[in-house]
Amino acid sequence: MNQIFPQMDFKLPKIPWNTVKIVVLVVVVVILLYGSIYQISPDEMGVIQRFGKFARTTDPGLHFKLPFGIEALTKVPVQQQLKHEFGFRTTSPGIRSEFAVTPDAQKEAVMLTGDLNVLNVEWIVQYKIKDPYKYLFKMREAEATFRDMNEAVVRRVIGDNSVDEVLTTGRDRLAHEARDSLQNLCNLYEIGIEVNQLIFQDINPPEPVKPSFNEVNESLQEKERKINEAWAEYNNEIPKATGVAEQAIRAAEGYAMERVNNAKGDASRFTAVYQEYARAPLVTRKRLYLETINDVMQKIGKKIIMDGQQRNLLPLLNLNEEVKK
Repeated sequence: MNQIFPQMDFKLPKIPWNTVKIVVLVVVVVILLYGSIYQISPDEMGVIQRFGKFARTTDPGLHFKLPFGIEALTKVPVQQQLKHEFGFRTTSPGIRSEFAVTPDAQKEAVMLTGDLNVLNVEWIVQYKIKDPYKYLFKMREAEATFRDMNEAVVRRVIGDNSVDEVLTTGRDRLAHEARDSLQNLCNLYEIGIEVNQLIFQDINPPEPVKPSFNEVNESLQEKERKINEAWAEYNNEIPKATGVAEQAIRAAEGYAMERVNNAKGDASRFTAVYQEYARAPLVTRKRLYLETINDVMQKIGKKIIMDGQQRNLLPLLNLNEEVKK
């Protein structure tokens, strides 16, 4: 080889032993740091297992753990709003999401009501992981178990009610009842899940009987509309009638008070006049006569005054003038 490549030397350079030790130490430190340092996001909580056994939980931030598989980390999204779909599957989420009904979803949706009618029920459950320890270690396959619990609870609620209640007036009540029952089951089995909301997305009868059910639904909606219109008319007329009655009562009370006050005033005036008459009968009689004549004479239009004791002259009247009565 030296004859073919006479100018090339294949000897490796000599590396000092101290340099090798430093490089190996740096690599070991990097490996240790890489396997020891971890970060938890604000919406997560870390669960540490030491040799497979639960050791502790860690809050959001930067933390350390033992490397080389001694301690293992599992991140649990405790602040995220999680969701399960039943009776359908979202194939393309977005502003205009696309949905599909798979065979498994169709099996979930078919249910029997209390009056032996078949319905296709689609619903959504929104939940959060409340306790990471219970979620990971108290129940094996917590997500699958939670889906089974959902289906069992909703089937029981639908089976306890008639088809009319499920399709029309009782939907909100049934959703609330199912959510409470599901939360009670989660607490009983210590699954570590908090149920935030259960919403019935769509409830429809099977296709062959859907037109008949739609007619019934429209009739019930028409009934509710008529009832609401009647209540609106009632709420419009009753306050108006109450106001008119209240006005009449207040007017009657005012009139009664006026009459009572007038009567009291007349009685007081009569008493005062009588007292004056008792002290001076002639003067009081004359004053009353003059006051009465004064009031009467003011109401007479044209007046002709004659002396009742006149004897000689014949009084002449101008008959051409109109005499006001």
